[in-house]
Amino acid sequence: MKDRRAQLAENLARVEDRIAAACAAAGRKREEVTLIVVTKTYPASDVRILSELGVRHVAENKDQDAAPKAAECSDLPLTWHFVGQLQTNKVRSVVRYTDLVQSVDRSRLVTALSKEAVRAGREVGCLIQVALDAEESGRGERGGVGPGGIEELGDLVAGSPGLRLDGLMTVAPLTGPYADRQQAAFDRLMDLSTVLRRAHPAANMVSAGMSADLEQAVAAGATHVRVGTAVLGVRPRLG
Repeated sequence: MKDRRAQLAENLARVEDRIAAACAAAGRKREEVTLIVVTKTYPASDVRILSELGVRHVAENKDQDAAPKAAECSDLPLTWHFVGQLQTNKVRSVVRYTDLVQSVDRSRLVTALSKEAVRAGREVGCLIQVALDAEESGRGERGGVGPGGIEELGDLVAGSPGLRLDGLMTVAPLTGPYADRQQAAFDRLMDLSTVLRRAHPAANMVSAGMSADLEQAVAAGATHVRVGTAVLGVRPRLG
């Protein structure tokens, strides 16, 4: 079995090559796209290796896993992203270590994030999670707000103490009009980003694309891609 560091270095190099090729194909500069490595279910030791290999952005989706891992890696020069559906009772913990919450999708969550960010003396970046499988102002199967709810939620984030509106995030939907149409989904997200930036010019972050569809996200104009499996591998099932 390969040494873990060598394995991660090899996987990371492959992903970097894919991003570079996608940027070249889209006529974009490589530095326009930031790689976020999704480290959920993987140990702090992997996060430490990734940091040594030059990774600067990592993402988690469950507070119970992320909080101790972030504490163990607090000496590393990392930006932590929270990408999972976030319950309000976990917000106080999440705000302690997370730099950006990418899954903001309801006003109650914004209120809770603002309260805890102020309490912690921190500024937390927020992305509105857009559900492209939802009705205009409905909610998606995997969280997120429909396109019709972006403006109101964005205004609320922008006006909330302790919070910073950074942009939009989506996950390619499994159902609805954009199912199995990743390119169209990401193109739609970019259109929605353009609309948001008219009111909030600094909210220019667009987080889209994962291991299987990062090329389509880069082609659409995503500024950040969230890659887990392609870097860390498929973890064996427990039990």
